[in-house]
Formats: sequence, C-alpha cells, structure tokens
Amino acid sequence: MEKYLKLFGFIVISAMIFGACKGGKGERSSTTGWKYNDTDWGGYEKRPDFEGQQAGPNLVLVEGGTFTMGVTEEDVMGEWNNIPRRVTVSSFYMDETEVANIDYREYLYWLSRVLVNYPEVHNDALPDTLVWREELSYNEPYVETYFRHPAYDFYPVVGVNWTQANEYCKWRTDRVNEMMLIEKGILNNNNEQVDSDNFNTEAYLDGQYEGSVRKNLKDFKTGGERRVRFEDGILLPSYRLPTEAEWEYAALALQGNQTSAKDELISDRRLYPWDGNTVRERTRNKNQGLILANFKRGRGDYMGMAGKLNDNAPIASEVRSFIPNDFGLYNMGGNVSEWTMDLYRPLTSMTLRDVENHDLNPYRGGKFKSKILDEDGRPVEKDSLGRIRYRYIEDDEVAHRENYKRGQVYDYLDGDKDSEVFYDYGKSTLISDKSRVVKGGSWADRAYWMVPGTRRFKQEDQADRTLGFRCAMTRTGSPGGNNIKGGNKFKSKRKKSSKRKYK
Repeated sequence: MEKYLKLFGFIVISAMIFGACKGGKGERSSTTGWKYNDTDWGGYEKRPDFEGQQAGPNLVLVEGGTFTMGVTEEDVMGEWNNIPRRVTVSSFYMDETEVANIDYREYLYWLSRVLVNYPEVHNDALPDTLVWREELSYNEPYVETYFRHPAYDFYPVVGVNWTQANEYCKWRTDRVNEMMLIEKGILNNNNEQVDSDNFNTEAYLDGQYEGSVRKNLKDFKTGGERRVRFEDGILLPSYRLPTEAEWEYAALALQGNQTSAKDELISDRRLYPWDGNTVRERTRNKNQGLILANFKRGRGDYMGMAGKLNDNAPIASEVRSFIPNDFGLYNMGGNVSEWTMDLYRPLTSMTLRDVENHDLNPYRGGKFKSKILDEDGRPVEKDSLGRIRYRYIEDDEVAHRENYKRGQVYDYLDGDKDSEVFYDYGKSTLISDKSRVVKGGSWADRAYWMVPGTRRFKQEDQADRTLGFRCAMTRTGSPGGNNIKGGNKFKSKRKKSSKRKYK
C-alpha cells in the first residue's frame, strides 16, 4: 500500500510541475524549470495578464502583407517618380480618420496649460491659418473660422507642417500612455503638472518622472512595489506619421479583393481605394451614383450644383464622411492630402538590386540617434520640457557595423556619391533634405491624385490648406492581432519519442 501511495504522490507532484510549466500560478521556465514571479526563486517576472498590444484611441489594425508599391497605371504627369516594385509591409495601426481641428486644439490647450513658462512652444505649434488666403479669391472667412469655430470641429486640421505634425505625435504618445496608467490604477490623474514636471513616457521609464502614484506593480524581486517597466507591455509604442509604404498599402486595402481567406489571390487590382475605375458608387442601391470622395470634379466644380451637390463639400469635409475602405479607414482618397514620414527622392537611380535589398518596410529618411548618457551609462537629466535628451549618431561610430555604416542615410543610393546624383536645391531642383512625401488627393485636386500610387512632396516647414495628417503606430507581436499567434501551427503525425529513464 505504501508503495502505491508513493507512486500516487509522485504522479501528483509531476502533474503539478508539468501544469506549472504550462501556465497558471507558479508557472515555470520551460528551459530551466525555475519559477516565474516568485521572490523565493529570484523574482524573474513574466506578465501573466498580458494579452497583446492594445489599440490606442482612434487606431485600427492594418494587417500587413505584400503588394505592388508604385504607379501601376499610366503616369499621366510623366514624372516617373514611383517605380512599381513588390514590397512587404509589416502590420501596423493607423488612425481611422485624419486628425481633426478639435483634436489639434486639445493639443494646443495642453501646451498652454502645462508649459506655462514656455509660451513659445505653444506658439510654434499653431497652425498657419493664412494658408487660406489667395490673391483672387475671397477665402478670408476661413482664416478666422475654419480652425476655431465649432462648426468645423470635426473637419481635418490643415495649415500644419511636417515638423508640427511630428510634435503632435510625440505629445499624443505621452497623453495616451498616461491615460493607460491612470486607467490601470497605477497613477492618479494629476492636473497640477507644470513645465518639465509632466508625464513623458521615456522619462517615466527611465525613472525621471514619478507622478502621483496610486498603486505600483508588485516587485517579485524585493517583495515590495515597483513602477511600470517597458517589459510589462502596458505602455504603447509611439504614435508617429505613417511611412509612404504604409500609407499606400493602407489606402489600397487590397484585402477587400482577396478571393478567399485560404489563398493569396487578389481578384482585381485597384485604381482607387475602392473597387472599379469610377469615382461613383456602382452598387444598385440607394447610394448608386453618389460620389465616393471629396475632390475637384472639373474646372471650377468643387461640389456640383445646388439641389444635388455631388460631394457636398466646397472645401474639406468632416473626417468621417463618405464610405471607409476595407481596412475601415476614412478618406484615404480625397478630402485632404496627408504627410508621411518619408524624405522625398525620385527613386530613379535605384537599381533592381537596390530595391530587392530594401523590400521589407521600405522607408527613406533615417537619421539615427541615441540617448545622451552620463559616465555611469544612464540617461542624463531630462530637458526643460520634460523629455529625455538625444544626440545623432556620427558615421565613425558605426564604421565597424555590417548592417549600416552611416548615421544619416537621407541620400543613400539617391543623392550620395554612390548614386552620382546631387540635389542642388534652389538652383537645379526643388528637392532638398527637407522635402517630405505627400500622399493622397485633396478637395482641390482632380481624381488622378486619389490613386494611392501617386506622390508629391512639400518642404517640411511649409503648410497648405489642402494638407493634413493622420497618425500610425507600430504593431508589436503577431501580425494578425492578439487572438492570432505568429506562424502556422501544424499537427505532427510523428509518434512521440519515448522518454529516456535515468537511475
């Protein structure tokens, strides 16, 4: 009997250990057998409640994939500045809509409320409302009303240059992550923040911002409490502008033309962000014949005739106007053109080899940087606005590397010595290191510019009444979403190998 009791006890203990290795309380490392989240076992942590990256406010998941990037139709402008090439874009998040006036005014309000001793930051962020003025048009009312009047609250913000749009993305990152910590019960809502004493994601992670703590996380190393770390997966990645490849991929939304969920076949190529070669709704229902986007239909025709307005908008329309595309994104054709992250280059000097070497998440505009560290290897004190200090990488610092050898790669293979191309801005070209890619047609453009493959550029410190932006965010983890794990899972037909017995 004692023999059977010992055997039963051994089986129970083995089952408990096996179950612990699989998950639940007392979970163990599958490679060492040491317990996670246990002070007695060293306190190495594994987040048991992590369910995947959450989508930030107004963001939708754009599942990545391969597509033909570039102009695949007739290049009627004859610029040949977007060579068709097969690329792959990783999954990412993108704003459902363009950033609206009310969103940008919230940003300005925060700057004036918190950065009280730095009014120049608020002033530098103001949109240029004078973009509405023209010599032979009476658009003066828009100068005063378009950005400030509540009638235009949910219209896309315009007059914002590329640099201002990037600053908005940084601010939004911190406000959303602060909100995440408040809703998790870790921080209290603190409206007393002033100047450098404001929540900044990186400053918080580096221990340079404390905030009004409600309850920190349990520290399994000491048995006490600790602040949130990057490894906890609570804080979101940075909001940013989409790359040109991401924007173009999201605008096409070719998943809507996939023949089935089990194959990789696309039934039809798309000219616009919707099916067909017309700008009107083709479906035989009450919407048949309606214009699908806000654009300039012809010379002097911005919205059609009274009594039957075609797009119902002489200028921009509300950000949730018209039908969203198959990714759920509004106005990826028409309304306002949009900034992207990329530096503009015509790409005419790139060879097939160059394209093939950079066909995963293509992007031009890299200027690598690193945190400024003290002699102990820690980030130096944050700046007067509460942000961690950075410096740009010099070429000699990366000369020993194989994957990159330059700190700034703006002109790589198109404008540098390896490409035998030189952009002499203001003399032989309007292209400079401040030229940024603009995508999508606007309310003042003809339908041609709503083709996702078309591209233009504008200097990063300039703005326009037809130009706005939306934010994006990198997707971490499985490309298909939180309920779909990466990689295909196959059931093995092989017999399980017998376990070797040891004495």
